[in-house]
Amino acid sequence: MSDDEQRGQGAAPVPRVGGLLGDLQAADERPVAPRRRADAERNRAQILTAAERLFAEQDPRTVTMDRIAKAAGVGRATLYRSFPDPSSVAVALLDEHERRLQGQLIYGPPPLGPGAPAGERLAAFYLAMLDLLERHLPLALGAETGAARFRTGAYGFWRVHVRTLLVARGVRDPDPLIDIALSPLSPELFRFQRHELGLSVERIGRSLTAFARRLLESGDGN
Repeated sequence: MSDDEQRGQGAAPVPRVGGLLGDLQAADERPVAPRRRADAERNRAQILTAAERLFAEQDPRTVTMDRIAKAAGVGRATLYRSFPDPSSVAVALLDEHERRLQGQLIYGPPPLGPGAPAGERLAAFYLAMLDLLERHLPLALGAETGAARFRTGAYGFWRVHVRTLLVARGVRDPDPLIDIALSPLSPELFRFQRHELGLSVERIGRSLTAFARRLLESGDGN
């Protein structure tokens, strides 16, 4: 049986070898790669579009891979090649919004960006995060449910930012305070305050900005 016949029947491809055969194999595969990439990108776009709708329509914590695959019109194998679980799909959707905020923290104008006192920067960060949660809460809940919150790349970035502010204020032992400072931004806590207690974003924001200033102004840098 020829190599082409083996590939046509779904058998494992012949291992790549050097010399003329290897060159011929490479030449045969190169034209297929762009089409495969285009198919993968199209599938990914379908998956993300369908998942965003599901996260918005129901409790994000109940979204399953089966539901995403059916809504996207793709097979389970196709879905799992791109994402291992529903939270990773939500992370991909939330990533664009979080990257924009991360850029503002690094390069933007004060008080969100560099150039303002640490307490004012933390207060501005709280307000920016509240805005992000208000606009994209379903995605945040899907991406950061429970302990999964602490393993996301975005949470790692927020930790570095808050630690930088604590160190700038002169806090001698900042590490125990980092997660305490970030705890008010838990998506589950925000959902509880907004949708069960009925607190407004403005009211939550006023309390958090006051908390930020007190936390940083009480730094023990002396």
